[in-house]
Amino acid sequence: MLFNSFEFVLFFPIVTLLFYLFPHKFRWTLLLAASCFFYMYFIPQYILILLATIVIDYFAGIWIEKTESQTKKKRYLVASIISTCLVLIIFKYVNFFQENMIWLSEHFHFNYPKRMIEIILPIGLSFHTFQSLSYVIEVYRGNQKAEKHFGIYSLYVLFYPQLVTGPIERPQNLLVQLREKKSLKYANVIQGLRLILFGLFIKMVLADNIAVYVDEIFKNSFSHNSIEIITGLILYSLQIYCDFYGYSLIAIGSAKSMGYNLMDNFKAPYFSKSINEFWQRWHISLSTWFRDYVYISLGGNRVNVKKWVINILIVFALSGFWHGAKWTFILWGILHGFTFILENLISKRITLNPSSLLSKVYQPIKIIRTFIIVTLLWVLFRAVDLKQVYAIFWAIKHNWSVAFSMQLENWIVILIGFFFAIDFSTRNTRFDLWLQTKKSWFRWFIYFVLVFAVIGLSSVNNYPFIYFQF
Repeated sequence: MLFNSFEFVLFFPIVTLLFYLFPHKFRWTLLLAASCFFYMYFIPQYILILLATIVIDYFAGIWIEKTESQTKKKRYLVASIISTCLVLIIFKYVNFFQENMIWLSEHFHFNYPKRMIEIILPIGLSFHTFQSLSYVIEVYRGNQKAEKHFGIYSLYVLFYPQLVTGPIERPQNLLVQLREKKSLKYANVIQGLRLILFGLFIKMVLADNIAVYVDEIFKNSFSHNSIEIITGLILYSLQIYCDFYGYSLIAIGSAKSMGYNLMDNFKAPYFSKSINEFWQRWHISLSTWFRDYVYISLGGNRVNVKKWVINILIVFALSGFWHGAKWTFILWGILHGFTFILENLISKRITLNPSSLLSKVYQPIKIIRTFIIVTLLWVLFRAVDLKQVYAIFWAIKHNWSVAFSMQLENWIVILIGFFFAIDFSTRNTRFDLWLQTKKSWFRWFIYFVLVFAVIGLSSVNNYPFIYFQF
């Protein structure tokens, strides 16, 4: 079920109302049933795949906790990780490996069956795989008690607000809350509705309307000049941010309406002064997942410089590969890693007094520089293959012209400015918390703009959320 659909407009209030009407001891049953229905609305039989990973990690957590032998604990952990990841590999990466083996066989002239497997990637498989893995790892580390209640654990994996596209929760946060008795609080409902409204606005009004221009640029790059292509790349930076940020806000808002607190996933990333800061503000649940379970496990920064560089590149390469089974994603991750390393090494050699005039002038330049780097690297993320990446940059270099034929509506530009004004204001907080500190007239003005825009200016094209493919 899509958050930006009529079905969800009915689903959300019904589930939330029933949640508060049900006695506490039956609420997990309601939410589990609602979450299963939510997921099965896409392809019903794929719920069986989630059930398989749930059963594996549920029993793995119990066995890890009750086993005294550290060797056996590690065996159960490894078995759980391999089993869970194997499901992801089969559905997401088998054809990628097959494509590369076919390419190698053609270039090195050896026999290899040139067959591709017809398989559809279950929506959100990467997200709930990582959420399941975080559970067994935390149980192994002794930071989380194994959940004995199979229904509660299933709900931890299937919880509908963040089931499909995150945020990727940790068991210490979500599992604990699923056992808490939630009472109806006006503040929770209002905060949740604010987040949902703002999320729908930036997805349906901004991301979906911008998508029309972005699609045109990437489909017909040779028919556009450099200025138009650069504008299209900037718009894609905004599209992917609004698309994913919008989903995250709706997810957080849906959970908040029932009293559950999910982690924030974005904090004004395009106002970052470095790639390091960008990844502290972009897709926070994923970047912290790789930090906690991959980077630290490899030794983190407690190693020599050479090993640290390797660790960073491994983490970013895996992050790229997590996003998609294509070389463009892997290259996207590796280039982010190289930029991260380069910035870190330079910053250690060049320091400015924060209170100096030069430092203050340099701050906005750092923001612009980071945005340009991120925008250029998004080309790898959006492009179908490396040939299209080459075509985009070739057109920028050779089709230079000051002419501009893209018909970008004035109201879209105004609403983009409106969004970035709010984004800058909420860079160290969250939209709902920021808005509740404002005067009543200001809050209602924001509500009016958002409601009017969603009703009257939403795109006629109901684009699926970009991160559904991951």
